[in-house]
Amino acid sequence: MLMGLLSRKTVAIGLTILVVFALVALLAPLIAPYSPSKLSIVNRLKPPSWTHWFGTDEFGRDVLSRTIFAGRLSLTIGASVVVISALIGVSLGLLAGFFRHLDAPIARLIDAMMAFPDILLAIALVAALGPSLATVIAALSIVYSPRLARIVRASTLVIRELPYVEAAQALGISTFHIMVRHVLRNLLSPILVQATFLFASAMLAEAGLSFLGLGVSPDIPTWGTMIASGRQYIGQADWMTYFPGLAIILSVLSLQMVGDGLRDMLDPRLRKDL
Repeated sequence: MLMGLLSRKTVAIGLTILVVFALVALLAPLIAPYSPSKLSIVNRLKPPSWTHWFGTDEFGRDVLSRTIFAGRLSLTIGASVVVISALIGVSLGLLAGFFRHLDAPIARLIDAMMAFPDILLAIALVAALGPSLATVIAALSIVYSPRLARIVRASTLVIRELPYVEAAQALGISTFHIMVRHVLRNLLSPILVQATFLFASAMLAEAGLSFLGLGVSPDIPTWGTMIASGRQYIGQADWMTYFPGLAIILSVLSLQMVGDGLRDMLDPRLRKDL
């Protein structure tokens, strides 16, 4: 499957960008030329040069170093949101799709949560709980879990009526075993595809929350806070917003490319186009 994915140029490019971002984030303390919090007022608002490749910000901090460490945080938040959203969404979707008496209340809960725009619901949750790293992860996980729950529920409603599931029930196999072995295993493909899109959405939402001042502490560099702080200097130090903005674009675009490739590879109706 991997070779089939890499045979598509867009997927290969997206995966390459994603791997580079992951390696840079993992090796941030070794790669970053300066500490992201090191102040140097005499070097404030310096344009890109051999000393500071991405220039410096209003406090003389190296923009390249802050961009690298901000990517580390964004990838961590995105991965955490995907894992927690998958646990919540898959559990709710399986329960709603497999047990008829739970379908109506869970389905109404999913519909109610999806009635609100994602970013507005995330803002409301973070504002109510207080901005912090844990709060951002929890809020985005709650916001995006209904997406997975809806997909899992719809697929489970179909799978539970298939002959092999009915045969397993007739043989007296436990419900939990049927749900995990016979239902969940057949849902891994759509869950995996949706997870890549949720990863991109979570990173973009985190940047939006940080830009609005509702993300993590301002002392911690994030792409959103870097863009927000550079907004007032856009006329004289546009590099403060360009480089973190470019990092957001490339990371989200690479995840979308990989997600599209996985969808085309795992969907039999689209596989012929590969």
